[in-house]
Amino acid sequence: MDNQTIRQFPEIMKGKKLMYVHGFGSSGQTNTVRLLRQFLPNTTVIAPDIPVHPHEGIALLKDVAATERPDIIMGTSMGGMYTEQLKGFDRICINPAFCIADTMQEHGLTGKQVFQNPRQDGVQEFMVTKSMVKEYKEVSELCFQDITPEERQRVWGLFGDEDPLVHTFDLYSGYYPTAIRFHGEHRLNDKVLLHYVLPIIQRIDDRQESRGRRSIYVDINAMNDSRGNAAPSLLKAYRYLMEYYSMFIVAPAPMYDADYYRHVTEWVDDVVSAPAYGRLICTNDMSQIFGDYLISREVRDDFSGTALQLGSGDFKTWEEVMEFFSRLGGQ
Repeated sequence: MDNQTIRQFPEIMKGKKLMYVHGFGSSGQTNTVRLLRQFLPNTTVIAPDIPVHPHEGIALLKDVAATERPDIIMGTSMGGMYTEQLKGFDRICINPAFCIADTMQEHGLTGKQVFQNPRQDGVQEFMVTKSMVKEYKEVSELCFQDITPEERQRVWGLFGDEDPLVHTFDLYSGYYPTAIRFHGEHRLNDKVLLHYVLPIIQRIDDRQESRGRRSIYVDINAMNDSRGNAAPSLLKAYRYLMEYYSMFIVAPAPMYDADYYRHVTEWVDDVVSAPAYGRLICTNDMSQIFGDYLISREVRDDFSGTALQLGSGDFKTWEEVMEFFSRLGGQ
């Protein structure tokens, strides 16, 4: 995705600050920071170079956070480990390396190392000694301390389902309720940022601003084809609509069938992934759902809002659904 084709989201975090905490051996000049600044042109992205000694690193980050007062702090890998400790802020920990000392030893991140990105001080290499590994272990052990009920609701954990380096989903889940898997590896790229991270940033921004969006409920029968695969253009339309609407997925709620619920949950997680987190509703009574729009393959007279029948004359495909909502402009 180059500078000519990259999308921008000028309304997300408009006039706000996002602090990015980079990973091990990187810097504030990482490609993730460049992409964040391009995706969010009206957001101030703060990205300091973190000292290689972890005690100095967490001290610097606490000072920057206290001075800048960012609206969201987002950290990846080592930065995710640090981010968890920066209490008092809304935070996103992506592939957080809570066991970083073990990761460093297991994956050869000791001895002479070369910074992956330019540093402001011009230093290009650094040494990781046994004593430094011990320091990282000490600092990582400061995670998960003094977590209040409020803090539990302010931290989002995102975990790539193909991450070969860090596997801390279960550890994190023991302390925080919001643990989300996304389709990706350890390092972030433009697609992961666009499809999985930005929707979470948008949801936090909406909550901070008490911003209400009109809601669209999508019947799960409108999401798949006859073979159970994602319907053509479904993801394209879903990703477009969630920029302007609060999206929810509705599925039947069969009695005493845990296997069905698990199957539905896994299907939604596999197809939509992170943007659908906490947005799956299982019910057999649509009259209990109060929303603005429902998209279904069936005629639904029991929904309180406007029902769109996918496959009907005006909405034969998801492309036509997307065109309909594009004319509404979020209304």
